Amino acid sequence: MGENNRIEYKRELTSELDIEKEIIAFLNYKEGGYIYIGIDENGVAIGVDDVDGCMLKLKDRIKHNISPSAMGLFDIVEEKREGHSIIKITVASGIEKPYFKTKYGMTPRGTYLRVGTSAEPMPQDQIDRLFAMRTRNSIGRIVSNRQDLNFEQLRIYYDEHGKRLNDNFKRTLELLTEDGKHNYVAYLLADENGNSIKVAKYSSLDRCDLVENNEYGYCSLIKATKSVLAKLDIENKVTATITPMERIETPLWNKVALREAVINAIVHNDYSFEVPPKFEIFPDRLEITSAGRLPESLSREEFFNGISIPRNKELMRIYRDVELVESLGSGIPRILHAYGEECFMFTDNFIRITFPANVCVNDHDGTKSAPSRHQVGTKLFPDIENIDKLIVFCIEKRSVTEMLSFMNFSDRTKFRKKFIYPLLEAGILQMTHPEKPNSNAQRYFLTPYGLNIIGEK
Repeated sequence: MGENNRIEYKRELTSELDIEKEIIAFLNYKEGGYIYIGIDENGVAIGVDDVDGCMLKLKDRIKHNISPSAMGLFDIVEEKREGHSIIKITVASGIEKPYFKTKYGMTPRGTYLRVGTSAEPMPQDQIDRLFAMRTRNSIGRIVSNRQDLNFEQLRIYYDEHGKRLNDNFKRTLELLTEDGKHNYVAYLLADENGNSIKVAKYSSLDRCDLVENNEYGYCSLIKATKSVLAKLDIENKVTATITPMERIETPLWNKVALREAVINAIVHNDYSFEVPPKFEIFPDRLEITSAGRLPESLSREEFFNGISIPRNKELMRIYRDVELVESLGSGIPRILHAYGEECFMFTDNFIRITFPANVCVNDHDGTKSAPSRHQVGTKLFPDIENIDKLIVFCIEKRSVTEMLSFMNFSDRTKFRKKFIYPLLEAGILQMTHPEKPNSNAQRYFLTPYGLNIIGEK
């Protein structure tokens, strides 16, 4: 694939390469984009010698040379292409446009926009117009009503992932306003706060018969998130398909989509409304409601096509650090894969996701079945090429990298979507660290059901 409006190739990262210009152009572009280091202008993979060193330099240059802060708006990962190690930079469209080189300020010399396959200087009148429209209610700018905040829980979560918070972490993680006061991001992540997330359960199909009302909060938003995930995991009961040959278990809601929906609702909630997301369980469905509409510059079509404009970039960055978010813009495609566009509802002030429950029904042949996107049987997934080969390969514990290499696949995100998620959903694969699905130490191997399919006892 050649360069286009969302793809830029660079042969190598040098001090002379103006990588900031390319990143700024994508930050200011409504669809964001991708920059590949180690690929020439013809799309031929050349490779990067020092991948780790190159990635550190990129992060440092983005952090110090671009304003407003782009932290939380980009991902930098290593990929394999044609046997070479390359670097992929995913850049989201920013919500605080215009972005510019700190050195030159909001001028055509420092502000760029993606036009076709190049980064072009932005005209001054467009710069002024974007600045006038810039969102003023960013939680990074809102001063916390409490300044006596502690962050021991946040330190623990970072320590668990081998990341130490130094004495300057409040500034590094953007928990302070420009004048050095704790902002609303800090308030949400503090050990004690007034934010609480509700998980309600009803025995009726409307909201008349409330049987359970749980609150998770008044603590770090990360801790509250983990509590909500744990509660919904308990509620995600398994139903079964019983055939003459086997028993197939299916949860009420797709586990991958459920996790992504919970994280998205919490990370992208508009906390300037001072309304947290809520989770409501009905006998026939789960409803997840978050405050805030789609960003003005993002259409529904772009949203469903995977275009990402993080509302709270500070939260996004921290949730990626503690591995609650795997990669930028990955959540919505996973939800759509399981439930389709019809599960989303947009209003002027809220976004709601509805997951119908998988309910057992009696088939004509007397078997019981639960709806599922993948029918598991002796033929396995007939529409997915070579999946039997992958299943046999996973008799032993395998990393995603090993699986990619074995299947001769290069795109990690597409591989997870095409192979790993269906196998997890079908109960054929399991994780070594299910409590940390995004852990770097994660490995996948066959469940007893998976072993039974291939005849291994």
